[in-house]
Amino acid sequence: MGREETKDKTLWKANYFMKLEQMFTEYSKCFIVNQDNVGSKQMNNIRLAMRPYGNILMGKKTRMRKAIRGMLDKNPSLEKLLPHIQQNVGFVFAKNDLNEVRELILKHKVKAPARPGAVAPCEVTIPPQNTGLGPEKTSFFQALQIPTKISKGTIEIINKVLLLNEGEKVGASEATLLNMLNISPFSYGLVIEKVYDSGSCFDPAILDIKDEDIRDKFIEGVMNVAGVCLEIGYPTIVSVPHSILNGFKNLLAIAAATDVTFKEAETMKEYLADPSKFASLAPVAAAAAVVEEKVEEAKPESSEEDSDADMGFGLFD
Repeated sequence: MGREETKDKTLWKANYFMKLEQMFTEYSKCFIVNQDNVGSKQMNNIRLAMRPYGNILMGKKTRMRKAIRGMLDKNPSLEKLLPHIQQNVGFVFAKNDLNEVRELILKHKVKAPARPGAVAPCEVTIPPQNTGLGPEKTSFFQALQIPTKISKGTIEIINKVLLLNEGEKVGASEATLLNMLNISPFSYGLVIEKVYDSGSCFDPAILDIKDEDIRDKFIEGVMNVAGVCLEIGYPTIVSVPHSILNGFKNLLAIAAATDVTFKEAETMKEYLADPSKFASLAPVAAAAAVVEEKVEEAKPESSEEDSDADMGFGLFD
């Protein structure tokens, strides 16, 4: 009987290694997730929901490490996963967009009561309320330093109370109080620890970066490069347009102050010579000025930082 059990266990391990290798061959991206406090029923629900989007494979960390080490010859980038296979973790393989799969994982959380000895994953507060408990429980609230009063024969909590901070262990008294008030303050589900995508391993916070954020950072970098190049007189593709505009404005200034002229400066010199010729355009210019003033008033005030960032990059700077 012992030999049969050993044989079955060896066969099960071999099948597990083959399945993990198959997953990393079929999928190029996955989440490393922690499954603490996730029950079997909840896990089955997550598996069913994941079927159209990917696959889930859990296991012991030593077995997962051994299986991945055996695949390094074919896929060396998997070595980046080894430092993150700690504690009670598993893999959620994704064939769709990672953000979509992440939303699915976060959606399948269930509320749970506070149990003594558990570590609070979030801050726990109790709002002001009538507890419905009789006056004989007053000493219990006093022991937890919770201000109360008797209202219509029942205990009423007067103020909002911070019962637990994030990371604190739940004591027996706190757990009893929360259960008496029918408060389930915690939510448990798969927690994403790391993301693996085509040979790269990174924090899940990277997924929060949007295309707009990348574009804004790129534009900010281009503006900084242009500003430096203009300051030191070093021409680049981002500073040359500004340099040409600045040079053109200098030429206009020279033409205005001397007899030198060129095609682009003729209208300016004609106006300087006889402004009365342009009198018919004055009402139009005044109306345009009024419209521009109204638009400026409607705009929100820009910060000092924004104002500084625009210096040196205007059309006629």
